[in-house]
Amino acid sequence: MPSKPSPQDPSKDSIESSLGRLESIVEEIEQTPPPLETLIERYEEGMRLLQICREKLDAAEKRIEIITRNSNGETELKPFEEA
Repeated sequence: MPSKPSPQDPSKDSIESSLGRLESIVEEIEQTPPPLETLIERYEEGMRLLQICREKLDAAEKRIEIITRNSNGETELKPFEEA
């Protein structure tokens, strides 16, 4: 009997794959609303993916702050400014 693949740790996924999964959850719910129990499971999964995306974006923002250089070519810590 083939074994079930072990669930992958979603925190190791890229932000793109996490966002893609979030989009597929939304599409699934919009196209054919699932039973309540499945809906709750999808909501929980979506919230976990959202948290992962936030953490990855925060980490990227910090990296951008670290690698910003001033006009003299010296590394300078500047806060990330949203457009």
